[in-house]
Formats: sequence, structure tokens, C-alpha cells
Amino acid sequence: MRKIRELAPFLEAKFKVFSNKDQEVSTKYLHFKMKVAIVGASGAVGQEFLRVLEERNFPMDELVLFGSARSAGTKYTFRGKEIEVKLLQHNDDFKGIDIAFTSAGAGTSKEFAETITKYGAVMIDNSSAFRMDTDVPLVVPEVNGQDGKVRPRGIIANPNCTTIQMVVALKAIEELSHIKTVHVSTYQAASGAGAAAMDELVEQYSQIVRKEEPTVDKFAYQLAYNVIPQVDVFTENGYTKEEMKMYHETRKIMHSDIKVSATCVRVPVMRAHSESIWIETESPVSVEAAREAFSKADGVVLMDDAANKVYPMPLFLAGEDPVYVGRIRKDLTNDNGLSFWAVSDQIKKGAALNAVQIAEYLIKENAL
Repeated sequence: MRKIRELAPFLEAKFKVFSNKDQEVSTKYLHFKMKVAIVGASGAVGQEFLRVLEERNFPMDELVLFGSARSAGTKYTFRGKEIEVKLLQHNDDFKGIDIAFTSAGAGTSKEFAETITKYGAVMIDNSSAFRMDTDVPLVVPEVNGQDGKVRPRGIIANPNCTTIQMVVALKAIEELSHIKTVHVSTYQAASGAGAAAMDELVEQYSQIVRKEEPTVDKFAYQLAYNVIPQVDVFTENGYTKEEMKMYHETRKIMHSDIKVSATCVRVPVMRAHSESIWIETESPVSVEAAREAFSKADGVVLMDDAANKVYPMPLFLAGEDPVYVGRIRKDLTNDNGLSFWAVSDQIKKGAALNAVQIAEYLIKENAL
């Protein structure tokens, strides 16, 4: 509690600045009205979509919710009205939909993509289904929003959560000097594996207190009192799919020959991912220049006051919009090296918020 009180004035000031910026953005679009859909409304990201759309006063006449047979019929409240989840089917339900936010898994996205887009809806997909397809833009608005204007299949892919928060931070440095290499270790919260994984972590702690055998279902091992150096399955080169996503997606988003070597680790944190990032640039970037770049970067909040023990931590930043950056320092092994620490809520900026920001960008650019 002491640290929360110490950080409170800093956090309040930073959150207010970012919140005001968001409000300015959202009010620009109030004259646009449209019909919006969420596919996978009952999942953790689907629920976050509901919160983000309401928080940002996203312009729409109607919201339609879709889900599986298990969630169909469930009702959720949005802007004071109850909306019943419809069963996702191959029919004409998407006729008249302008934007469809999809977060129901890669298999569902692949199966229903044509159904969703055939009447002109822009499908902003949160799964891994289309991210590396050459005819599907992979977009983080602060980095490459313009890529979303060209979408031959009517689909825009939302990147992986770990990639999103990293490239938002990298963009600030890339504008100072080209980034050649990135080494990153992630510290990924349980919520990255879904709501059931969060429940499992809580239950594991309770079971351990009761001296019972912990339930292990959502992770390879017990996560409580542990860290697991595996997120997703291993590939032939010894890296996991999660780690390779960071390599390939970063290059596509940044239109760069940047090389990324990642180690992705699951940690017993409920929400918000952390990343320890080391970069090598073509020319040296000073700590002072990096701090200034981060302080001005779109979507970034600088939180770097080591003397007062101020740096980003998931405990305090879960549920917030920005990518927070701190612990900025020169690398001791490379004159062109720089190290920093980043924290962001992976359900919010790493999923729902980024998708909604893509839609806001398209509205602003008259590119729907």
C-alpha cells in the first residue's frame, strides 16, 4: 500500500493526460453513425470490447453481439440497454454491419471471414488467423495506421499482444535511429491465456493454502509461485510460436529488416504484460534522447524516475490504455545498445483497444 500511495500523484497526472487525449480523439467522430458487431462477445476480449467501446464513446447506431451455441442467448448491458448474443451462423446477419470486431479464435475467424465481409463489413480480427497473410494488413495505429486503408479481403489483423506493446515503444526510437536488433524477454500475465486461466491461478493459490493439489489445466505447469518459460507450443528452431510471432509481426508492422529474438515467460500476474527490451540501433541513442522520444510518442507514457523508485509495474497499470516505459539505460556491452522496460495491459491495448483504435483511425481518415 505504501508504494501505491507514493506512486499515486505520478500515476494520476499521467492517466489524466492520456485520458484527455483519448476524449479529444473520440469526440472528433461523433457525427459518424454505424452498425458494429462483436464476434466472441462472451470471451475476455469480447467483454473488453464492450468496455472500450463504451469508454471511448465509439460512434454507432447499433451494436450486435455474436457468439457460439454456448454463449448465444446471454445478455449484456451496453449504454444502458440489454443486448442478447446471437448465434454466429453462415447467413445474412452481417448485412448492414460496417465494422466487425472478431475475437473467437483463429478457426472461427477463418471459417466465417467470408460470411462476415461479403456485404462490405470491415473485419478487424484479433486472432492469429490472417496476421502474416500478404493481402491482410497487420496494424498498430501509432505505428502503421495507414496500412489499414488497403485491405483487399476486407480484413485487418490485430497483432499479438506482446508485439503491439513492443512496437509502440520501438517506434519512438526508430525515428531517432534505425533499430537493427531486438532482444526481449516477456513477463506475461495469466489473463493472456483467457478468463479461465485467471480463474485457475486464483484457484491454485487457494488450493495451496488448503494444502490441496493445485489444478493444472490452462498452463503446462502450476503457475502459482512459479514462472513458466513457455508461452504457446515449441517450433523446430527451439522458439515457441509466441516468440516467433514477435519476430515476424514486428518486421511486417514496421516494414523493417529488424531482427527480434524473444523469450516469452508466463508469470503469476493477473493482468498486464511486462517486457524487458534491449535494442541495437545503427547509431548511438543517448538515454536523454530516448527519454524525450518516449515522452512525446503517441500511445506511450514515460514512467522513468529511478531515484524515486518510479517505473512501470503491472500491479498499478492493469486496465489502463497506454504503453508505459521506464528503466531506460545504455547497454554496457554495446555503444549502440539501449535497454528499457515496458508494461501494458494486454487485454486492453494488446487486444480490444488496439482494434478499436484501428476503427477510429479509419473513420478519421474516411477510409471505411
